[in-house]
Amino acid sequence: MTVKESPEAAAKVLEHVMTGDDLPDDFSLLGRDWTLHRGVFPGTLTAATEVMASIVPYPKGGSFLEVGCGTGVISVTAALHGSDVTALDINEKAVANTRANAERHGVEDRVRVLHSDLYAALEPTDRFDAIFWNVPWTYVEDGFPLSSDLHSAVFDPGYQGQYRFISGARDHLADGGRLLIGTADLGDRERIDAFAAEAGMTVEMLRRVRRIEVVRVMEYHLLELRAK
Repeated sequence: MTVKESPEAAAKVLEHVMTGDDLPDDFSLLGRDWTLHRGVFPGTLTAATEVMASIVPYPKGGSFLEVGCGTGVISVTAALHGSDVTALDINEKAVANTRANAERHGVEDRVRVLHSDLYAALEPTDRFDAIFWNVPWTYVEDGFPLSSDLHSAVFDPGYQGQYRFISGARDHLADGGRLLIGTADLGDRERIDAFAAEAGMTVEMLRRVRRIEVVRVMEYHLLELRAK
């Protein structure tokens, strides 16, 4: 069942991220310390980053693509698990933040970071054993104004980003590659299912993880999309 979240509530969180003077330059997650650049969505405002970084099936010895890498926690964790990683983000500050954390954890030689709107910066021949996006699940209608880089971390108007993520994935999946989405019970699962069906795919729930957070119990979902 989809649980609704108001855009106004999410926007208040973003306003704090953009203007709050109490945010540190570092944070701890998964037993490691991470660099945080202002203007990048922190990986600790919700448990989403921690949950997904812990349950994504990283292809050890294979290639891993993360869309929307943010601070780089998931991409760096993938590299530490033995994957060759390409990390993409539309926010240039996130690109710099991911590079900083790859260097901080000694995996800069295994993490390629590109400024990109979804797959735009990739070469046509780039193929990956796993493609993952921890998507912005708050649904807003087409035309909703994205007034800052951070808004794209939370809002996906009309879920058009997720539509393009799903419809374009075949061009970059290796044979037998896995297409993965991280979302939550606040997301619009029916839209994701419809996009997958249009692309000739089905959606399987791989994992459900519940976390007790400040406002409510959140249920995080790891989905895998498979060709029919």
